[in-house]
Amino acid sequence: MWDPNAYLRYGDERSRPFVDLLARIGANRPRAVVDLGCGPGTLTATLAERWPGSLVTGLDSSPEMIARAGALDTPVSFAVADARDWRPTPEVDVLVGNAVFQWVPEHRELLARWAAELPPGAWLAFQVPGNFAAPSHRALREVAGRNRWRDRLAGLLREAPVDEPVDYATRLTGVGCAVDAWETTYVHLLPAAGVVHPVLAWMEGTALRPVRAALDTAGWADFRAELGVRLAEAYPVRQGQVYFPFRRIFVVARTGARAEENP
Repeated sequence: MWDPNAYLRYGDERSRPFVDLLARIGANRPRAVVDLGCGPGTLTATLAERWPGSLVTGLDSSPEMIARAGALDTPVSFAVADARDWRPTPEVDVLVGNAVFQWVPEHRELLARWAAELPPGAWLAFQVPGNFAAPSHRALREVAGRNRWRDRLAGLLREAPVDEPVDYATRLTGVGCAVDAWETTYVHLLPAAGVVHPVLAWMEGTALRPVRAALDTAGWADFRAELGVRLAEAYPVRQGQVYFPFRRIFVVARTGARAEENP
């Protein structure tokens, strides 16, 4: 179960990659724009501001997220849907996926399929976390691999759920897209206020979600406490804050007839 409040705890930091991704989409007057994995909808609403004449739709597999998004004052349409089942209609000129495809094991095949099904000249843009080798995720996998947790958490945490930028570029160029792929490491300065380590609080909104769902209340409390100790060692507090490097991978691709143009 997704918790919109936990996800939005670091809303400014989570929104910056979306803004950087959006800046590289050159669409002027798209007929329809789809945001797959729209979450609580706050960023999707900015798509309607960017393209006020377009039909903008936000889709997410979490009913909790869509309920939160549906309460926004925005012309965007929101609905519960699984990205694995989604197929573009002929008028979709922009498809956005913001920090969602790391949750979809088959997303590589889906990207190629969507690139073939989108109309010529459409834009396919996404970003995914590229920090799975970071101390935060290594600590998460190490704790999950202990005897106490191994059986209950087996298969929930993958070491490499996303590809490198060159791999995505190769895949999408191979299906006729013009591709712009890059990576950025943000250094988030997280205030160390309260009793919860800020990196632990960050992870509770995303990476720890499947762990929380798999454990009972007592097990979750113990797991969280042990992980918190390791995170405090890996990310010490300095000047009242934690310096949290976060690598992200970006891809903007353009399909079909004008694929020889750079996005």
